[in-house]
Amino acid sequence: MIKKLFLVILPFIFLSCSSPKHFKIFDVIQPVKLTAGNEKSITISDLFYAQNYDVKFLPNENISVQRVDSTVIFSPKNNFEGLTTVEFDLQGNIYYIPVYSRIIEKKRFSYHPNKKYKAINLFGSFNGWNRQSLPMKDENNDGVYDITIPLEPGRYEYKFYADGEEILDPENSSRIPNGIGGINSFVVVKDRHEGKLFLHKDSSYTINTGKEFIFQLESDQPGEVNCDEVVVLLDNELLSDKEIDCNGKRISIFLDNYQLHDNKLLRVAVSMNGQVSNMQMIPLHNEGFSWYDGIIYSLMVDRFSDDELENDKPIVHDSLSPKANYMGGDLQGIFNKINDGYFNDLGINILWISPVYQNPNEAFREYPAPHRYYSGYHGYWPTHHLMVEEHFGDMNKLKQLVKTAHDHKIKVLLDFVSNHVHEQHPFYKNHRDWFGKLRLPDGRLNLRFWDEYRLTTWFEPYLPSFDYVNSSEAVEAMTDNAVWWLKTTGADGFRHDAVKHVPNKFWRRLTQKIKEKIAIPQNKYVYQIGETFGDYDLVSSYVNPGQLSSQFNFELYNVASAVFLSKDRSFNELANEMHKTLEVYGSLHYMGNIMDSHDKVRYMAYADGDVTQSDNAVEIGWNNPPIVDDPYNYRKPEIYYAYMMSIPGLPVIYYGSEFGMTGAADPDNRRMMRFGDDLSLYEKELLGKVSTLVKLRNEHSALRRGDFEVLKADENIFAYLRSDFSERILIVINKNTKPQEVELKIPEVYSVDSARSLKSGNTIQVNNNTINVNVEDTGWEMITLK
Repeated sequence: MIKKLFLVILPFIFLSCSSPKHFKIFDVIQPVKLTAGNEKSITISDLFYAQNYDVKFLPNENISVQRVDSTVIFSPKNNFEGLTTVEFDLQGNIYYIPVYSRIIEKKRFSYHPNKKYKAINLFGSFNGWNRQSLPMKDENNDGVYDITIPLEPGRYEYKFYADGEEILDPENSSRIPNGIGGINSFVVVKDRHEGKLFLHKDSSYTINTGKEFIFQLESDQPGEVNCDEVVVLLDNELLSDKEIDCNGKRISIFLDNYQLHDNKLLRVAVSMNGQVSNMQMIPLHNEGFSWYDGIIYSLMVDRFSDDELENDKPIVHDSLSPKANYMGGDLQGIFNKINDGYFNDLGINILWISPVYQNPNEAFREYPAPHRYYSGYHGYWPTHHLMVEEHFGDMNKLKQLVKTAHDHKIKVLLDFVSNHVHEQHPFYKNHRDWFGKLRLPDGRLNLRFWDEYRLTTWFEPYLPSFDYVNSSEAVEAMTDNAVWWLKTTGADGFRHDAVKHVPNKFWRRLTQKIKEKIAIPQNKYVYQIGETFGDYDLVSSYVNPGQLSSQFNFELYNVASAVFLSKDRSFNELANEMHKTLEVYGSLHYMGNIMDSHDKVRYMAYADGDVTQSDNAVEIGWNNPPIVDDPYNYRKPEIYYAYMMSIPGLPVIYYGSEFGMTGAADPDNRRMMRFGDDLSLYEKELLGKVSTLVKLRNEHSALRRGDFEVLKADENIFAYLRSDFSERILIVINKNTKPQEVELKIPEVYSVDSARSLKSGNTIQVNNNTINVNVEDTGWEMITLK
């Protein structure tokens, strides 16, 4: 049976064990993604959690599988393209790993320098911006240096690196701001299979003995669907032929009532002639809270709400600016806003609060010029692993906050700092061998080498980084500490800081402990979202059942923000990037979608023209902090919110962005929060519109769990369809400053008769599956299709 699934992020699904003697896998095993002819090694615990891994793999005609210690090696045939399922036995239970193999095209990069260099390298988003791993050669001695590398379909940013100099590709006019004040060249690699192959949800029917799910395949390939070309997995079990029926391009799947119980996941995909459809994922149990339905609100404790004035004790230092000092926010202030209904009124169901660790009571000087002083108001300089910062409150207050949030049906994520501590921390004082060295062998200080020394670099001389690679004691101590915070506070998960600077073995050990000590005993899913700036390979290497639930999708954000904010950038760029995201993570995933954050320039500063993506936003924040001059520009974050609330993944609202708070880079993007009468009329209007968009997402399952199909993407319009078995919703976004009339052809498999605007309630005519939508200037529409 030929089968294929895209790489997806799937939940930790709890199943009942039929016998205490036989352990059953609790995770839904992600598809393994391979390149034809190339072997790939995967740590077995990244595939699934088990009490032991006494696994027997069964033969597969297209994939050779070998177990070596804790690693599984997958080796596809040179000419195999498509998907197969690798079968294995674990303690008498049979499971299936979906394994996808793709033939990858190669791309040539060339550069003809106008002067002599000792060494020229290619570097970019395809190799984690490593300046040394892709050397270019002049094999013909003609002055042209080149290199050919395999690249999957997608958009890739890159430069040449010659003797310390970063150089744009002079032969490529496609360029893009990199978001940190520079410009990169970029290239788009197309899929070798250009024809359409899309699997649509059609309908579902409940009968006495079970439920039938019907799908329709839209394909440019001739012929009918053969059931041998369809994969159907229920969690990790392969459904039998008797449960699948294929008629033309219609696929029907029947599940009996026993199969429908528990939190199971139905996965369906079609593979034809090496080309593979999207993979449909249907959660079968919808009672209670699901992390798929999460909307995260991110806040900094010190900058959100000040209630207890007695703990307002700013650091006294003659060179410390108020911008980088404590402003008075505390846990009681957050507690009050929960009880006041601020988050419930906005539609929030997850709170991510900044670190609550004890931090130093003095200012420290930043190492890079201009050497400004900062305090630890943000919480990222821990001086103790068990104590709550006195400026914020105490442990009892934190536990009370978590309980109150739960009473209001809000989950709480703690911000966990695993990469480093402050030099005043007892771990550093008592266990220097747990930490790396500040000075490199060549004499340089190992500071802020984010990529070159990714796992050892220090952020500041007073922030020693753990050496987890060489210290298992440090791994054990810090993973134990993370579990302690969850157990002590009752929190529901973590936002993890600086994930890419911490080795994978740390996250594996942490997640193992969380599953053994909390998740499995309490039948509770512990959500973990990480922060990693890097390419898809690096980011996704941390996202699997053995490590993290998700990470923030900065790759998608970088393209989305640039496209939304520039009249010259086409939504087609965003459509291509979304396609790449869905290939890597699937249409149903836990990745976090952002508009801005505590590490990013506020979107409103871009929207109002106070900062461009090539500016030095740090100095603007210090010397010329933005204010919103043009009220019309509040429409720009509104349409970005319409987009963010209607795409796969979890939207993340950074405090104040719900009403358009502006600000350049850190610390200007961390201004004190404002409420009520402290907001302007325009800010109140935006707050109301964002609340409406959040509630639309909460009310419509298709916006949270539906598949994703782009209908139109050009310089002005981004139109796409989200569908599940309950509803189909068309989203149309217009970034032009003039109203647009958009004609859209709905896929014929849906046979749409009528449409209604969720924004206005008005009925919209549909003729022959064609709909004409009028979208106001810098505006949006969401339309339910019947």
